[in-house]
Amino acid sequence: MVQERIIIDTDPGVDDAIALWLALASPELDILGITAVAGNVPLEATLANACKIVGLTGRDDVPIFAGAARPLIRDQVFGKYAHIGAFSPDWVPDSALLPEQEHAVDFLVRMTRQAAAEDHPITICALGPMTNLALALRFHPDVARGIKQIVSMSCAFTALGNRVPWADFNVYADPHAAEIVFSSGVPVVIMPLDMTFQALIQKEQVDDIERHGGAPGKAMAALLRTFDRNEVKRFGRDGGPIHDATVIAWLLKPELFHSASARVGVQVTGQTAGYTFADFYHKLNEPDNALVMRDIDEQGFLALLAERLRRYDMEARNGSGGR
Repeated sequence: MVQERIIIDTDPGVDDAIALWLALASPELDILGITAVAGNVPLEATLANACKIVGLTGRDDVPIFAGAARPLIRDQVFGKYAHIGAFSPDWVPDSALLPEQEHAVDFLVRMTRQAAAEDHPITICALGPMTNLALALRFHPDVARGIKQIVSMSCAFTALGNRVPWADFNVYADPHAAEIVFSSGVPVVIMPLDMTFQALIQKEQVDDIERHGGAPGKAMAALLRTFDRNEVKRFGRDGGPIHDATVIAWLLKPELFHSASARVGVQVTGQTAGYTFADFYHKLNEPDNALVMRDIDEQGFLALLAERLRRYDMEARNGSGGR
Protein backbone atom coordinates (compact mmCIF):
# COMPACT_ATOMS: atom_id res chain seq x y z
CA MET A 1 0.00 0.00 0.00
CA VAL A 2 1.30 3.44 -0.95
CA GLN A 3 0.40 5.74 1.92
CA GLU A 4 -0.55 9.40 1.55
CA ARG A 5 1.83 11.41 3.74
CA ILE A 6 -0.11 14.07 5.63
CA ILE A 7 0.20 16.67 8.35
CA ILE A 8 -3.04 17.66 10.07
CA ASP A 9 -3.32 21.31 11.14
CA THR A 10 -6.24 21.60 13.53
CA ASP A 11 -8.09 23.44 16.31
CA PRO A 12 -10.06 20.68 18.10
CA GLY A 13 -13.15 21.12 18.23
CA VAL A 14 -15.82 18.41 17.97
CA ASP A 15 -15.64 17.76 14.25
CA ASP A 16 -11.85 18.12 14.34
CA ALA A 17 -11.83 15.27 16.86
CA ILE A 18 -13.94 13.10 14.57
CA ALA A 19 -11.66 13.90 11.62
CA LEU A 20 -8.61 12.93 13.66
CA TRP A 21 -10.15 9.64 14.79
CA LEU A 22 -11.07 8.88 11.18
CA ALA A 23 -7.53 9.62 9.99
CA LEU A 24 -5.88 7.66 12.80
CA ALA A 25 -7.99 4.59 11.91
CA SER A 26 -7.03 4.71 8.22
CA PRO A 27 -3.88 2.80 7.18
CA GLU A 28 -3.86 4.59 3.82
CA LEU A 29 -2.64 7.72 5.64
CA ASP A 30 0.85 8.23 7.06
CA ILE A 31 0.29 10.96 9.65
CA LEU A 32 3.63 12.72 10.05
CA GLY A 33 2.36 15.05 12.76
CA ILE A 34 -0.50 17.10 14.12
CA THR A 35 -0.12 20.87 14.50
CA ALA A 36 -2.48 22.77 16.78
CA VAL A 37 -3.68 26.33 16.24
CA ALA A 38 -5.99 28.62 18.21
CA GLY A 39 -9.50 28.63 16.77
CA ASN A 40 -12.53 26.90 18.22
CA VAL A 41 -10.89 27.38 21.64
CA PRO A 42 -7.63 29.02 22.78
CA LEU A 43 -4.36 27.30 21.84
CA GLU A 44 -3.84 25.78 25.28
CA ALA A 45 -7.19 23.99 24.93
CA THR A 46 -6.75 22.93 21.29
CA LEU A 47 -3.39 21.44 22.21
CA ALA A 48 -4.82 19.62 25.23
CA ASN A 49 -7.68 18.32 23.11
CA ALA A 50 -5.32 17.07 20.41
CA CYS A 51 -3.37 15.13 23.02
CA LYS A 52 -6.58 13.63 24.44
CA ILE A 53 -7.86 12.67 20.98
CA VAL A 54 -4.64 10.97 19.88
CA GLY A 55 -3.99 9.47 23.29
CA LEU A 56 -7.36 7.71 23.23
CA THR A 57 -6.24 5.73 20.16
CA GLY A 58 -2.90 4.64 21.58
CA ARG A 59 -1.08 6.22 18.63
CA ASP A 60 1.90 7.60 20.52
CA ASP A 61 3.87 7.46 17.25
CA VAL A 62 2.09 10.61 16.01
CA PRO A 63 3.79 13.78 17.33
CA ILE A 64 1.77 16.87 18.28
CA PHE A 65 3.01 20.46 18.06
CA ALA A 66 1.74 23.77 19.44
CA GLY A 67 1.40 26.56 16.88
CA ALA A 68 -0.03 30.05 16.60
CA ALA A 69 -1.95 31.37 19.59
CA ARG A 70 -3.67 34.22 17.74
CA PRO A 71 -4.57 35.37 14.22
CA LEU A 72 -2.08 37.22 12.04
CA ILE A 73 -3.79 40.64 12.22
CA ARG A 74 -7.45 40.65 13.17
CA ASP A 75 -8.81 40.71 16.72
CA GLN A 76 -9.13 37.20 18.05
CA VAL A 77 -12.45 35.37 17.87
CA PHE A 78 -13.24 31.90 19.12
CA GLY A 79 -15.90 29.29 18.38
CA LYS A 80 -19.40 29.10 19.79
CA TYR A 81 -18.38 26.91 22.73
CA ALA A 82 -15.01 28.50 23.51
CA HIS A 83 -16.04 29.10 27.14
CA ILE A 84 -15.90 25.35 27.75
CA GLY A 85 -12.20 25.16 26.88
CA ALA A 86 -10.59 21.72 26.80
CA PHE A 87 -12.79 18.64 26.59
CA SER A 88 -14.06 17.35 29.92
CA PRO A 89 -12.76 13.87 30.84
CA ASP A 90 -16.44 12.91 30.95
CA TRP A 91 -16.37 13.22 27.13
CA VAL A 92 -12.77 12.41 26.18
CA PRO A 93 -10.53 10.82 28.85
CA ASP A 94 -7.37 12.59 29.92
CA SER A 95 -4.13 11.44 28.31
CA ALA A 96 -0.51 11.26 29.40
CA LEU A 97 0.51 12.18 25.85
CA LEU A 98 2.53 15.40 25.72
CA PRO A 99 3.26 17.77 22.82
CA GLU A 100 6.70 18.16 21.30
CA GLN A 101 8.89 21.15 22.17
CA GLU A 102 9.34 22.24 18.53
CA HIS A 103 6.96 24.97 17.36
CA ALA A 104 4.34 23.86 14.83
CA VAL A 105 5.50 26.35 12.18
CA ASP A 106 9.11 25.19 12.52
CA PHE A 107 7.90 21.59 12.17
CA LEU A 108 5.93 22.47 9.03
CA VAL A 109 8.93 24.24 7.52
CA ARG A 110 11.32 21.41 8.39
CA MET A 111 9.07 18.66 7.05
CA THR A 112 8.09 20.40 3.83
CA ARG A 113 11.68 21.38 3.03
CA GLN A 114 12.70 17.77 3.59
CA ALA A 115 9.81 16.63 1.38
CA ALA A 116 10.93 19.00 -1.38
CA ALA A 117 14.51 17.72 -1.15
CA GLU A 118 13.23 14.14 -1.44
CA ASP A 119 10.79 15.09 -4.22
CA HIS A 120 8.01 13.55 -2.10
CA PRO A 121 5.58 16.40 -1.28
CA ILE A 122 3.23 16.25 1.71
CA THR A 123 -0.52 16.87 1.85
CA ILE A 124 -1.57 19.37 4.52
CA CYS A 125 -5.03 18.87 6.01
CA ALA A 126 -6.21 22.26 7.27
CA LEU A 127 -9.09 21.77 9.71
CA GLY A 128 -8.97 25.17 11.44
CA PRO A 129 -7.80 28.74 10.87
CA MET A 130 -4.81 28.66 8.53
CA THR A 131 -2.48 30.79 10.66
CA ASN A 132 0.27 28.17 11.00
CA LEU A 133 0.30 27.50 7.25
CA ALA A 134 0.29 31.20 6.40
CA LEU A 135 3.27 31.87 8.67
CA ALA A 136 5.23 29.03 7.08
CA LEU A 137 4.39 30.15 3.53
CA ARG A 138 4.92 33.87 4.09
CA PHE A 139 8.26 33.71 5.90
CA HIS A 140 9.61 30.64 4.07
CA PRO A 141 8.12 30.68 0.54
CA ASP A 142 10.35 27.81 -0.57
CA VAL A 143 8.33 25.37 1.54
CA ALA A 144 5.57 25.51 -1.09
CA ARG A 145 7.67 23.11 -3.18
CA GLY A 146 7.28 20.48 -0.48
CA ILE A 147 3.48 20.70 -0.28
CA LYS A 148 1.53 18.46 -2.63
CA GLN A 149 -1.79 20.11 -1.78
CA ILE A 150 -3.64 21.85 1.04
CA VAL A 151 -7.03 20.25 1.71
CA SER A 152 -8.99 22.78 3.72
CA MET A 153 -12.34 22.73 5.46
CA SER A 154 -13.17 26.38 4.84
CA CYS A 155 -15.31 28.90 2.99
CA ALA A 156 -19.04 29.42 2.55
CA PHE A 157 -20.30 30.37 -0.89
CA THR A 158 -24.04 29.72 -1.17
CA ALA A 159 -24.64 28.33 2.32
CA LEU A 160 -23.86 31.56 4.22
CA GLY A 161 -21.90 31.23 7.45
CA ASN A 162 -21.85 29.22 10.66
CA ARG A 163 -20.28 31.68 13.13
CA VAL A 164 -21.39 34.88 11.39
CA PRO A 165 -23.87 35.19 8.51
CA TRP A 166 -21.24 35.91 5.84
CA ALA A 167 -18.38 33.48 6.56
CA ASP A 168 -17.38 30.07 7.77
CA PHE A 169 -15.53 30.17 11.07
CA ASN A 170 -12.13 28.96 9.85
CA VAL A 171 -11.73 31.85 7.39
CA TYR A 172 -13.49 34.36 9.66
CA ALA A 173 -11.05 33.60 12.48
CA ASP A 174 -8.05 34.55 10.31
CA PRO A 175 -8.96 35.89 6.86
CA HIS A 176 -5.46 37.22 6.21
CA ALA A 177 -4.07 33.70 6.69
CA ALA A 178 -6.62 32.30 4.26
CA GLU A 179 -5.66 34.92 1.67
CA ILE A 180 -1.99 33.96 1.95
CA VAL A 181 -2.79 30.28 1.50
CA PHE A 182 -5.19 30.82 -1.42
CA SER A 183 -2.63 32.99 -3.23
CA SER A 184 0.40 30.80 -2.45
CA GLY A 185 0.36 28.83 -5.71
CA VAL A 186 0.02 25.56 -3.77
CA PRO A 187 -2.89 23.45 -5.04
CA VAL A 188 -5.85 24.01 -2.70
CA VAL A 189 -8.84 21.71 -2.23
CA ILE A 190 -11.78 23.26 -0.36
CA MET A 191 -14.55 21.59 1.63
CA PRO A 192 -17.04 24.49 1.97
CA LEU A 193 -20.12 24.67 4.16
CA ASP A 194 -22.17 24.39 0.96
CA MET A 195 -21.05 20.76 0.76
CA THR A 196 -20.57 19.83 4.43
CA PHE A 197 -24.17 20.83 5.19
CA GLN A 198 -25.27 18.03 2.83
CA ALA A 199 -23.92 15.24 5.07
CA LEU A 200 -25.77 15.10 8.38
CA ILE A 201 -25.22 12.45 11.02
CA GLN A 202 -28.38 11.42 12.86
CA LYS A 203 -29.09 9.94 16.29
CA GLU A 204 -29.32 6.35 15.07
CA GLN A 205 -25.89 6.56 13.48
CA VAL A 206 -24.38 8.16 16.58
CA ASP A 207 -25.86 5.35 18.69
CA ASP A 208 -24.35 2.74 16.35
CA ILE A 209 -20.90 4.35 16.48
CA GLU A 210 -21.10 4.51 20.27
CA ARG A 211 -21.80 0.76 20.41
CA HIS A 212 -19.26 -0.36 17.82
CA GLY A 213 -16.58 2.34 17.64
CA GLY A 214 -14.49 1.45 20.66
CA ALA A 215 -13.29 4.20 23.00
CA PRO A 216 -13.20 6.86 20.23
CA GLY A 217 -16.75 5.91 19.23
CA LYS A 218 -17.96 6.43 22.78
CA ALA A 219 -16.14 9.76 23.01
CA MET A 220 -17.52 10.88 19.65
CA ALA A 221 -21.07 10.08 20.77
CA ALA A 222 -20.55 11.99 24.02
CA LEU A 223 -19.30 15.05 22.14
CA LEU A 224 -22.12 15.02 19.60
CA ARG A 225 -24.74 14.69 22.33
CA THR A 226 -23.19 17.44 24.43
CA PHE A 227 -22.77 19.85 21.53
CA ASP A 228 -26.02 19.43 19.62
CA ARG A 229 -25.44 20.22 15.94
CA ASN A 230 -29.05 19.81 14.80
CA GLU A 231 -30.56 22.81 13.01
CA VAL A 232 -33.83 21.57 11.56
CA LYS A 233 -34.90 25.08 10.60
CA ARG A 234 -31.74 25.50 8.52
CA PHE A 235 -31.24 21.99 7.14
CA GLY A 236 -34.88 20.97 6.79
CA ARG A 237 -34.32 17.65 8.56
CA ASP A 238 -32.76 16.08 11.63
CA GLY A 239 -29.03 15.60 11.91
CA GLY A 240 -25.91 17.69 12.19
CA PRO A 241 -22.81 18.21 10.02
CA ILE A 242 -19.32 16.96 10.88
CA HIS A 243 -17.46 19.35 8.62
CA ASP A 244 -13.80 18.51 9.18
CA ALA A 245 -14.19 14.78 8.68
CA THR A 246 -14.93 15.45 4.99
CA VAL A 247 -11.29 16.48 4.50
CA ILE A 248 -10.10 13.02 5.55
CA ALA A 249 -12.93 11.28 3.70
CA TRP A 250 -11.91 13.00 0.45
CA LEU A 251 -8.37 11.67 0.79
CA LEU A 252 -9.70 8.16 1.42
CA LYS A 253 -12.56 8.07 -1.10
CA PRO A 254 -12.60 11.01 -3.50
CA GLU A 255 -15.30 9.22 -5.51
CA LEU A 256 -17.79 10.23 -2.78
CA PHE A 257 -17.50 13.86 -3.91
CA HIS A 258 -18.26 16.02 -6.93
CA SER A 259 -16.14 19.11 -7.50
CA ALA A 260 -15.47 22.10 -9.72
CA SER A 261 -12.47 24.38 -10.17
CA ALA A 262 -12.81 28.06 -9.34
CA ARG A 263 -11.02 31.25 -8.48
CA VAL A 264 -11.49 31.62 -4.72
CA GLY A 265 -10.89 34.89 -2.91
CA VAL A 266 -11.45 36.29 0.56
CA GLN A 267 -12.41 39.66 2.03
CA VAL A 268 -9.82 40.53 4.67
CA THR A 269 -11.08 43.86 6.06
CA GLY A 270 -14.30 45.63 6.96
CA GLN A 271 -17.52 44.42 8.50
CA THR A 272 -17.65 41.34 6.26
CA ALA A 273 -14.05 40.21 6.79
CA GLY A 274 -13.89 36.49 6.16
CA TYR A 275 -16.39 36.52 3.30
CA THR A 276 -15.26 34.22 0.49
CA PHE A 277 -16.29 33.99 -3.16
CA ALA A 278 -15.85 31.25 -5.75
CA ASP A 279 -15.76 32.33 -9.40
CA PHE A 280 -16.91 29.10 -11.05
CA TYR A 281 -17.87 30.84 -14.30
CA HIS A 282 -14.73 32.96 -14.82
CA LYS A 283 -16.41 36.33 -14.50
CA LEU A 284 -13.12 37.77 -13.21
CA ASN A 285 -11.03 36.35 -16.03
CA GLU A 286 -8.49 35.11 -13.47
CA PRO A 287 -6.97 31.63 -13.30
CA ASP A 288 -8.52 29.03 -10.99
CA ASN A 289 -6.67 28.52 -7.72
CA ALA A 290 -8.82 25.90 -5.98
CA LEU A 291 -10.77 22.70 -6.45
CA VAL A 292 -14.08 23.19 -4.61
CA MET A 293 -16.24 20.28 -3.49
CA ARG A 294 -19.84 20.88 -4.54
CA ASP A 295 -21.63 17.65 -3.56
CA ILE A 296 -21.09 14.63 -1.30
CA ASP A 297 -22.54 11.12 -1.13
CA GLU A 298 -23.98 11.42 2.37
CA GLN A 299 -24.60 7.73 2.99
CA GLY A 300 -21.24 6.73 1.55
CA PHE A 301 -19.49 9.25 3.77
CA LEU A 302 -21.29 8.14 6.92
CA ALA A 303 -20.69 4.47 6.08
CA LEU A 304 -16.97 5.17 5.70
CA LEU A 305 -16.88 6.93 9.06
CA ALA A 306 -18.70 4.08 10.81
CA GLU A 307 -16.54 1.41 9.16
CA ARG A 308 -13.28 3.07 10.19
CA LEU A 309 -14.39 3.70 13.77
CA ARG A 310 -15.32 0.03 14.12
CA ARG A 311 -11.63 -0.73 13.75
CA TYR A 312 -11.02 0.69 17.21
CA ASP A 313 -13.46 -1.81 18.69
CA MET A 314 -11.81 -4.68 16.78
CA GLU A 315 -8.35 -3.55 17.93
CA ALA A 316 -9.53 -3.41 21.54
CA ARG A 317 -11.02 -6.90 21.29
CA ASN A 318 -7.83 -8.24 19.72
CA GLY A 319 -5.57 -6.40 22.12
CA SER A 320 -3.82 -4.61 19.25
CA GLY A 321 -4.54 -0.95 19.92
CA GLY A 322 -2.23 1.65 18.45
CA ARG A 323 0.33 0.94 15.75
